[in-house]
Amino acid sequence: MDKIYDVVIIGAGPAGLSAGLYASRAKLDTLVIEKERPGGLITGTEDVANYPGSIKEASGMTLTERMLEQALEFGSELTTDNITDVDFDSDIKVLRGEKGEYKARAVIVATGAYPRLIGCPGEVEFTGRGVSYCATCDGDFFTGLEVYVVGGGDAAVEEAIHLTKFARKVTIIHRRDSLRAAKSIQDKAFKNPKIDFVWNSEVVEIKGEGVVNAMVIRNIETGEETEISASEEDMTFGIFVFVGYIPNTELFKGKLEMDRDYIVADSGMKTSADGVYVAGDCRVTPLRQVITAAADGAIAAVQADKYIESKFNS
Repeated sequence: MDKIYDVVIIGAGPAGLSAGLYASRAKLDTLVIEKERPGGLITGTEDVANYPGSIKEASGMTLTERMLEQALEFGSELTTDNITDVDFDSDIKVLRGEKGEYKARAVIVATGAYPRLIGCPGEVEFTGRGVSYCATCDGDFFTGLEVYVVGGGDAAVEEAIHLTKFARKVTIIHRRDSLRAAKSIQDKAFKNPKIDFVWNSEVVEIKGEGVVNAMVIRNIETGEETEISASEEDMTFGIFVFVGYIPNTELFKGKLEMDRDYIVADSGMKTSADGVYVAGDCRVTPLRQVITAAADGAIAAVQADKYIESKFNS
């Protein structure tokens, strides 16, 4: 492809679509490349209740559909391709995909991240129907119910503490006999009367009819399996999985500075490569939410615009 875009955005989740909107509104020739369906992880969320201004009962799908519509309305192009190689060394960046080659003056990486799964039967089936990977997103849905948190690191224990604001009881299920979280975080959890612990155990199956109402856990040391069922009054309970996230950044290793596989950027979303910016869950950030991804995308696009103006139009 001989055409040189002003900006090419890799990824069409909230970060990429927000970047597309801001870039195209700035009259930049903008291409958004998505390897699957636009929208990102949030499309699997039935009710987005914590995005400011979202309409009642707005789903992740409807929210990102409106984001895409906006970006396209202002002139962004969208294409489907899987980018397999990038060259950021020259002023004109080159992205090679399975379907073609793309050139740009600036690139915004918005490839996102995905939660590491338990990998047990029923997990995928009941995601969004009792199984969650985000306490901030879904904790309110389990007000007054019991919830179980799988994991023992900082994120798992912090989210368990957060969930005590909603659930009547929170039980942390951990594969080891002690937590891996920082001592200060552990102390808060141990002092919280709403938090209980199941040690040396893993979830091996999740069951339900429509929503989660049972799960099977196995003691790693003894091999004994125990089925936990929801009470007749509750009919369901929550399972929050925090065993890590995996950023979609393999493509950029050796080409952008990273910290534990997340792309490092400054407050302007600039990466270690000149003219390359990052937005959303694939970057080093203390919070991974739709609102922060959208904000990142806007900042990245504005900074890319300034870079193009100074580099190519001065």
